[in-house]
Amino acid sequence: MEDCIFCRIVRGFEPASIVYSDEKVLTFTDIQPVNLGHVLIIPKGHVAQLSELDEETGAQMFRVAMRISASLRRSEVKCEGINLLLADGEAACQGVFHVHLHVIPRFRGDDFGVRFGPHYCLRPDKGELDRIALSIRKGML
Repeated sequence: MEDCIFCRIVRGFEPASIVYSDEKVLTFTDIQPVNLGHVLIIPKGHVAQLSELDEETGAQMFRVAMRISASLRRSEVKCEGINLLLADGEAACQGVFHVHLHVIPRFRGDDFGVRFGPHYCLRPDKGELDRIALSIRKGML
């Protein structure tokens, strides 16, 4: 897509600090990192939503995330843990509508967090969970 910043990076029209590239994915440091060493992994082809991503490219994104996570722990980056984050859709706070997986190095006191909503502590009954699981399972066929 002409106006997609990630597509422009893939084509070399925008600068990026490249970490890794292969035939399916490109990885680069985030220009607004949660912490230094925050890396984005994107498919080279434009895909707006996770459900549109082919499984092999998705698998490659995760394989590369595993390699980057290990590398972060061996690097000079302050890294006591790793968060992987993929926001899919506007309601999930996706800012750039090109699938991207964040690999975020974490350390105690970095002030980044995940906030669960007020209903997080309320557990649905098993029957409701079974009904939802069945509905999801049917959608996978």
